[in-house]
Amino acid sequence: MRVALIVLDSVGVGWLPDAGLFGDKGANTLLHVYESVGGLKLPNMASLGLYNIDGIPIGGVQNPAGCYGKCAEKSAAKDTTSGHFEMMGLIMGEPYRTFGAAFPERIIKELERRIGVKVIGNYPASGTEIIKALGDEHVRTGYPILYLSADSLMQLAMHESVIPIDRQYEICGIARELMTGDDAVARVICRPFTGDSSSGYARTENRRDFALSPPGETLLDLLSGMGEEVVAIGKIEDIFNRRGITRADHTKNNAAGIEAAVRHLKRDFDGLLFANLVDFDMLYGHRNDPAGYAAALEYFDSKLPDIVAALRGEDILIITADHGCDPTHPGTDHTREYVPLLVYGACLRRGTDLGVRASFSDIAATIADVFGRYFPVGVSFLKEIKA
Repeated sequence: MRVALIVLDSVGVGWLPDAGLFGDKGANTLLHVYESVGGLKLPNMASLGLYNIDGIPIGGVQNPAGCYGKCAEKSAAKDTTSGHFEMMGLIMGEPYRTFGAAFPERIIKELERRIGVKVIGNYPASGTEIIKALGDEHVRTGYPILYLSADSLMQLAMHESVIPIDRQYEICGIARELMTGDDAVARVICRPFTGDSSSGYARTENRRDFALSPPGETLLDLLSGMGEEVVAIGKIEDIFNRRGITRADHTKNNAAGIEAAVRHLKRDFDGLLFANLVDFDMLYGHRNDPAGYAAALEYFDSKLPDIVAALRGEDILIITADHGCDPTHPGTDHTREYVPLLVYGACLRRGTDLGVRASFSDIAATIADVFGRYFPVGVSFLKEIKA
């Protein structure tokens, strides 16, 4: 038995009731991308029931091949870590800390002491914009660029020709050790870049996330403890700090992630394949680029038949997201939204409306149920989809 769980990073499907508390009322990533480009060509996801999901006024198909619904996030956050943790059955009671306008001077001084060099920046910004603003100073001085966002992150941008990539990872590892305890952030992200001011600076695919281990048991712990294989594709291994993962394939973009998912599904194994496709969020949502976002969605949809073809008869495919990142919404941060829930399998019912799930953790409970185990968080919808 196998479950393939594909996370379309940031593909939200409408603002949550409490979105106003996050400044996100009115956000709807999928709908606004659709409207911005005058329609999307997503025939394969549409056939599974994407446009049948409640709250997407686009027009669904009459007989969806999959089951469909949407999930609310119970954790009071809208970041990658809380979204993925909740998806795996760990609801964060207290969100990881954020630092608002700047990290305090005591943290900056201690970080500089530990890495032996000053840092510049220390304000909330889009990664591409702060590199554009401070890239020349960084190249001239060798000082890493440090910046914040609305999420629980410390981000460090460094030029690969100024600071070698291994040293960049070492610096971010030191920052990770610092940002613990009362100052713990969910992730420290290394953001390497290249180029120059005349031709333009550009981030590379050598990003690496330094995350805290989950503070409780997840579905990954349960499955790997049972002897099932847990295949992590993309940044999944970073998000969970490799815990509960038996095999990792650290792809760096959507195309490579999809290719890896198909390749692993063609192998003979039992367990969970868990993939994150990051381009929607990293390249287009945060950069307010609805046209690029649309193209990425259409590319994934064009490759979806390859994923389906690699499934075995009893396999289950689940497509979802971890939060929103509406590229038309003011600002460049994530948006607090429902996420889509599409479920397909040759052995499953077709056309079941799974409604509005109260938590992402229903996915964990369902996958555990598939493997004959009970997970204490979330509500399984396996009975609703079984033929």
